[in-house]
Amino acid sequence: MKKYSIEEYIQLIESNDLLIYHDLPRDMAQKIVAKVAYNSHKVGPDTLFICKGLGFKEEYLDMAIRNGAIMYISEVNYHKPIPCLVVSDIQKTLSLVSNLYYNYPWKNLTLIGITGTKGKSTTSYYVKYIVDEYSQDHSEAAAGIISSIDTYDGKTTRESHLTTPESLELQIHFNNAANRKLPYMVTEVSSQALKYGRLYGVRFDVGVFLNIAEDHISAIEHSDMEDYFSSKLTIFKQCQTACVNLDSDHISRVLEAAQSADRVLTFGTRPEADIYGYNIRKDGFDTVFQVRTEKFDRDFRLTMPGLFNVENGLAAIAVAYALNIPEEYIYRGLEKARSSGRMEIYASRNRDKIIIVDYAHNKLSFDKLYESAKNEYPDRKIFTVFGCPGGKALVRRRDLGLLSGLHSDKVFLTAEDPGDESVKAICEDIAQYVKANNDNYEIIEDREEAIKEAIMQTEPNALILITGKGNETRQKIGKEYIPCRSDVEAVKIYLEEYDKAKSTGS
Repeated sequence: MKKYSIEEYIQLIESNDLLIYHDLPRDMAQKIVAKVAYNSHKVGPDTLFICKGLGFKEEYLDMAIRNGAIMYISEVNYHKPIPCLVVSDIQKTLSLVSNLYYNYPWKNLTLIGITGTKGKSTTSYYVKYIVDEYSQDHSEAAAGIISSIDTYDGKTTRESHLTTPESLELQIHFNNAANRKLPYMVTEVSSQALKYGRLYGVRFDVGVFLNIAEDHISAIEHSDMEDYFSSKLTIFKQCQTACVNLDSDHISRVLEAAQSADRVLTFGTRPEADIYGYNIRKDGFDTVFQVRTEKFDRDFRLTMPGLFNVENGLAAIAVAYALNIPEEYIYRGLEKARSSGRMEIYASRNRDKIIIVDYAHNKLSFDKLYESAKNEYPDRKIFTVFGCPGGKALVRRRDLGLLSGLHSDKVFLTAEDPGDESVKAICEDIAQYVKANNDNYEIIEDREEAIKEAIMQTEPNALILITGKGNETRQKIGKEYIPCRSDVEAVKIYLEEYDKAKSTGS
């Protein structure tokens, strides 16, 4: 891999109007940077060290110097015995530096970015299934994916903790994918990643805007809805082709922002959409819908449950259309598509209990989930198991509390990545909103125990919605991610226990 000099890094930062000043001696300008790091524990000889993060401490820089850093980049000059490069935006600078260090690996990939309040993960997997069908027929590798569920880059597969990782880690994934000749990389793009420039300097072949609704409003995320919305819209400045959902709220503003892209394709259930979905219907457990474009007018089938997934399916079709992937691969990919922990359905032996495990975790996804549940299971009583994360997205406690109380016969409140907050305090905060519509709720702090109680104690003819964690195998408690049984695994265990109890009459 080509290595660059300190002078070349400075020139890149200066050309992006981020440089304030530097105190680099002339005799160091041609010094080659061996490594880039922002974690002092990962510093070695000839490292360019980046001082980033709200939690950054000067002692981290001291450790980096002891470990071999030859220069540091910061928004503050700490007057250390190595040169300093002062910049106006450390996050954007980190992204630029990471791009250069890894030689812009995303340029060797077909890069797809997907943003929206709801549906990013499902759409990402729909796209991956489609392009994988196409790649398989052309003797190419399977696509990489960076999602809030998991990450695959050709070299590693791991469960995700961030929707969009930090810029240095993103370039590592892109580099791994490019080195292993992956043709496509599908990336979920969070509002935080866009706001703080984790993808600054990166350009998407296709960028998707799914929808917008109030979410991620807190002291550590977005100050208000305008900050959240405007952050989402910046994806269009980094797209060759923008795919826009005409059914989104605030569509006029979205379309106006999309003009920053070289090309705009629209999708949705409005006839003027370039990818127009209509005649949506159920065929057993499948969802069938017709799609009209300039190239074809035909049916597509989703075997993954949920009528609301038509929106995600149309988005994936728009991406494939933009990439000139023939319709037969689109059909096959969507028919096979699955997303672990997303709308997974389980049932007791005599089907008196049906359980849906899903990642629904905000107002828009809860709205769609309840709408779909009532349409597809109109005669069942609804029981909901969920929680809210600690320290962020505080508006969810109100929104999800009100919605669950309105649409559920009973609500079980439990842990969902409480972080530094008490699970009981979070649940009590949610409960005040549940009670506005429904007094029938219970707080069970242990998540697995809450799932067990929902399965074992609810009455027959129950539809149990378990939301928020899907197939995740860790809970964030304090600053650590603690291993736990996933919702999917817990459901399987306690459904089996329930069936055994029923068969013995106990």
